[in-house]
Amino acid sequence: MKFAICQELFEGWDWARQCQFIHETGYTGVELAPFAFAGHPREISSDRRVSLRNTAEQSSLEIIGLHWLLAKTEGLHLTSVDPNVRKATADYLIQLGDLCGDLGGEVMVFGSPFQRNLDDEVTFEQGLEFAAEVFRDSLPRIAERGVTVCMEPLTTAETNFITSCADAKQLIERVDHPHFALHQDVKAMLTESTSIPDLIREYASLTRHFHVNDSNLLGPGMGETDYAPILSALLETGYDGWVSVEVFDYKPGCELIARESLRYLETTLAKVNE
Repeated sequence: MKFAICQELFEGWDWARQCQFIHETGYTGVELAPFAFAGHPREISSDRRVSLRNTAEQSSLEIIGLHWLLAKTEGLHLTSVDPNVRKATADYLIQLGDLCGDLGGEVMVFGSPFQRNLDDEVTFEQGLEFAAEVFRDSLPRIAERGVTVCMEPLTTAETNFITSCADAKQLIERVDHPHFALHQDVKAMLTESTSIPDLIREYASLTRHFHVNDSNLLGPGMGETDYAPILSALLETGYDGWVSVEVFDYKPGCELIARESLRYLETTLAKVNE
């Protein structure tokens, strides 16, 4: 099982320091939030992309991909009624796909709750079609870069569009592209009526990426969720993607969160494998 961590946790740290610490802690992958490096992908030059990748590789880290794809952007929206906005969103995703490919990443997690919310006049069915249009327009180029876009169900407290694995499956089937898949997130799955291990089993054929955290917005092992059945289900289903730590409450400090999350995951995995 491969463990990674989302790097926006390390606020104020330069990239080399992030990579060194993440490697020394024991992670082998790092997941990037584009806004942590620039306001727009075009602002990250070719030389800077090479440097970012080389710095990670020098720390024996793999850049696994991107998430928070539309965070801190303006004029972009997945389910907008305006076709020009949808076109701009598809174009932006293509630019992110090129960035991801240049960095050596293979996954882009589409979360971005505010940039996918349905307006009052947009039905769920219309939202599915608008979103499918954006992904159909952007995926051919993204796939050329060897990158898969993974749709992330979020909680109803965060968004009103794609709030369950079943919702995401509908969109994935509508887009019908081999580089469009499911992302599962523990915090979000905790709000579903089906247990997390059962959700992992049910959607195993669609899942390409996995985030670990807890309902308290901290890392695995820092809340009440028992990860033994979760890791067991991932092993049982043959999941071979990354298990990436993503937290939203930074108050305990990035170093403690990173260390405790990985320690708990590795300890729990060892018990599961006994």
